[in-house]
Amino acid sequence: MKEFWVSSGHHLTCRNPQGTLDVTDELLLGLLARPEVMPPDDACANEKALHRALLADPRRVVGAVEIECMDDADARENWHFLIGFRDLLLAHGTIEASYLALIKQDAITVPPIFLAQLVHLILRNALDGCEDTLILRAGELFFRSQKASMHDGHLLLVDLDLVESLSADPHQSPLLSMMGEQRIRELDILGPDNAYDYWSRSDAFSMVFDLSQRTSREALARVIERWVHHLTGVTLTIEPIETMSDDDWRWFIGLDSTGTRIGNALWNSEWMPDELKQRAVAFYQAQIDQQLPLLPDVTGHPLYLILGMDADGHIMVKPQNLIAGLPLKRNN
Repeated sequence: MKEFWVSSGHHLTCRNPQGTLDVTDELLLGLLARPEVMPPDDACANEKALHRALLADPRRVVGAVEIECMDDADARENWHFLIGFRDLLLAHGTIEASYLALIKQDAITVPPIFLAQLVHLILRNALDGCEDTLILRAGELFFRSQKASMHDGHLLLVDLDLVESLSADPHQSPLLSMMGEQRIRELDILGPDNAYDYWSRSDAFSMVFDLSQRTSREALARVIERWVHHLTGVTLTIEPIETMSDDDWRWFIGLDSTGTRIGNALWNSEWMPDELKQRAVAFYQAQIDQQLPLLPDVTGHPLYLILGMDADGHIMVKPQNLIAGLPLKRNN
């Protein structure tokens, strides 16, 4: 079995008989070793002492007073977030249960970096054993922002962090203008001829994803199916479509904030400015298992999924929408 996404930290967890990931001491210690968490050299003695104590016992109860006695206000805020996140993991026992509990809250209370780590871990688990590198590259949209650009009729997605890091020093980076017509050709666009390269580069997030190809959009559909089934047990059958032409459509899920805006405008029959139309990236039609207790208006009808990009050309799926947006009857 080929390895991928080691940076998810999945090797620090343990898959239980139910197929979900247990929260282990090793995972908690990995969290404490993150560069955002490590106390800087000029941190106060109280912050350093708490960090050392947690390295010795990562499940140790931490009282609010231990955090409030730290000198730096930013450090106190960061530690409140960190301990809140750790306590969430401990309270629910598995990564999947922790994520589901988190997205059910009225407001997500952990920093985006921790939320992305949960998604990264869960998706690594859901895709375990997958050897289709196009599906794996599509999965990166769930936890890493992408920069989109049109070139010769192709919608090319590049990891946003990669774009920003290579653009930081124009004197050292020959790819500073990577989103320009000339530089884009210097990047490796994932395809049949170089698919094997993905295995050695999966944690570099350095391969371009051509979302204009139907095979790429189908790969994203497979990721969505796996994600939903892994977390909810719901079976979706999803296929990309060119546009929404259903005169009697009943339900949609925005795969990101822009996709939600587009869907709301279509739902309300509002006039949509060209600028918003141009930010529609992909449409999908999904059939949901009809044996499930669906909302009455949706029974017998497909649901639609809409992916867009923001005004800066950034794309990142909001995977929590796929869970919260399922048209299932809720128990009172």
